[in-house]
Amino acid sequence: MTGAPLNPEQQARVVAMAMDLAREGRTAELMEFLDHGLPVEVVDREGNTLLMLAAYHGHAETVDALVARGADVNARNDRDQSPVAGAIFKGEDDVVRALVAAGADLDAGTPTGRATASMFGREHLLRDVEP
Repeated sequence: MTGAPLNPEQQARVVAMAMDLAREGRTAELMEFLDHGLPVEVVDREGNTLLMLAAYHGHAETVDALVARGADVNARNDRDQSPVAGAIFKGEDDVVRALVAAGADLDAGTPTGRATASMFGREHLLRDVEP
């Protein structure tokens, strides 16, 4: 972040606040953090990116804004889970569409997006988004 350097405790608090904003879909406030220097690919202790949390919690507008800022739609967390698999698991159709349109790989991660759709009976999401 720009300005005076933050100590590790302050940095951890800033990251935690940003992660909460992503989870809650508070897009405008989250974009302010990015505008002030927070990297779009910052991760929490489990390796989740802002995009992962926004996708998992069904915030398509936040997902779109993060993608527009360069978020990696295929970045996986420490458990090898992808944002698109999380969105499929939660049945977040709009988020799945946004991620696939932005280039999300349905075959990445463990389980893959395709496997997740199959496990939870959400194959219709894939039929709706694949060309």
